[in-house]
Amino acid sequence: MRLRLASYNIRKAVGLDWRRDPARILQVIDGLDADIVALQEADKRLGPRPAAIPPKAIARETGLRAVKLAGSPVSLGWHGNALLVRRDLEIERTDLIELPGIEPRGSVLVRLVTEAGPLTVVGVHLGLRRRCRQLQFERILETLSGIDLQRAVILGDFNEWSPDRGVEPLLPQFNVVSPGLSFHASQQVAPLDRFALGPALQLLDMGVETGEIARKASDHLPVWTDIALH
Repeated sequence: MRLRLASYNIRKAVGLDWRRDPARILQVIDGLDADIVALQEADKRLGPRPAAIPPKAIARETGLRAVKLAGSPVSLGWHGNALLVRRDLEIERTDLIELPGIEPRGSVLVRLVTEAGPLTVVGVHLGLRRRCRQLQFERILETLSGIDLQRAVILGDFNEWSPDRGVEPLLPQFNVVSPGLSFHASQQVAPLDRFALGPALQLLDMGVETGEIARKASDHLPVWTDIALH
């Protein structure tokens, strides 16, 4: 079974022109043609943290549905992390993972039922310090210990600038891949957005969306990967 996974830090739908434009973000997401999308900074920061993009608009414009993860009735995600999935993918369970560190962080988990069996998806937006990120990876692995690690993917904004350091806690269980330089959208200098694939997930292709709209819609460019699920 072939699936396309994508990750996108949407910066609360505020573009490089400092306009909040949810329709522009939705246009980028729709163009990715992904089965599963992890969003970061999906909610506004203040007050009850309302969603930066209305869930009904997501369903209408992209054909994806937002997984119910929010701790607030007006939010799209948890700690800004949201997951969108294709409508025909069955959701078996969800979980919220509190992450350690000097700043409030959390990740979201959904276990999906596919034609090729279960797939566990963990969406992340990790901390700014490497030691905190490594502790956060360890906490995620602890949560996954009771789940089939063979069929899991961790995706999102890893906040790691180095191309080959910082992800050691995930090795060798996961194949950590970087589709390319995804930050900053105006001048690509760092591979912050990545995927960590379990052994049962075969990497087929990957890339960074660099279209004109994507280069204006957020300070990050969306990344995607095609996998085969065995």
